[in-house]
Amino acid sequence: MRAGLLLAAGLVLAGASAPGTPGVYDAEQAHVDYMLKCQGCHRPDGSGDEQSSPPLHDMVARFLTVPGGREFLGRVPGVATANLDDRRLANLLNWTLYRFDPAHVPTGFRPYTAEELRTLRQDPLRLDRVAMRARLVAGFAR
Repeated sequence: MRAGLLLAAGLVLAGASAPGTPGVYDAEQAHVDYMLKCQGCHRPDGSGDEQSSPPLHDMVARFLTVPGGREFLGRVPGVATANLDDRRLANLLNWTLYRFDPAHVPTGFRPYTAEELRTLRQDPLRLDRVAMRARLVAGFAR
């Protein structure tokens, strides 16, 4: 048990993906990126608010369970227009899913890649994001 904890801690400190976090190559960098790019609106604990910055906590991975939800997460303004390169953004998005909503990450989840985000970011959501989010959330299993 102790050896497993030391291994996991070492992986995180070394910037490697810890077991159970596919697609996260540097958890420490993802956390810093979240603090700099996301938490001002979504708050440090991912609680957000229902008016302008929706909650991530116990919510964000649910988008992966509905048609169009995966693409939605890559096209929302804060993701699509973040001034991070595609690889670092994939690291951050994958980290966010596991950090704020691990219980809803689907079995067999395919992590976001730099290539996928490069494509999704070419068509960012703007005014239609609110209606699209509402439609996707309505499709979540209760």
